[in-house]
Amino acid sequence: MNVKSIIYILITPFVIYCMDSLNLNHVFKKNKIAQARILYLLVGLALSYLVVNFIYDFYEVSQII
Repeated sequence: MNVKSIIYILITPFVIYCMDSLNLNHVFKKNKIAQARILYLLVGLALSYLVVNFIYDFYEVSQII
């Protein structure tokens, strides 16, 4: 297992945990629970992707120096 996979495993639950602090109920329409959950999941995965790539790129650059 490479370093990037390990970072994904560590960061994704952390991002989902941090997103729990947001109150997005007023953003979604009433009775659109499934769509809200899917969007929540996709935003969480997108944030995880961005954070992991930032950490991994920082790790690679620090190895070069």
